[in-house]
Amino acid sequence: MSKPTFEENLERLEQITREMESGDLSLETSLKKFDEGMRLAELCGKKLDEAQRRVDLLLKRDGVLAPEPFDGSPSES
Repeated sequence: MSKPTFEENLERLEQITREMESGDLSLETSLKKFDEGMRLAELCGKKLDEAQRRVDLLLKRDGVLAPEPFDGSPSES
């Protein structure tokens, strides 16, 4: 079986969050879900860090790495 994608992990993390926010879980189940959620959050964080490093490498200007923060708005250059 293949490893889940970032999107699948994020979707599962969102599902766990909804389940825990409902307040209908036992303490034991909540702890298991929390543990799974923390593991998924770490995996997603690592994937985002990796993506950020790749973006930084692509943002070269005049052959020199010039990382720019991504704020979601179009650049003015």
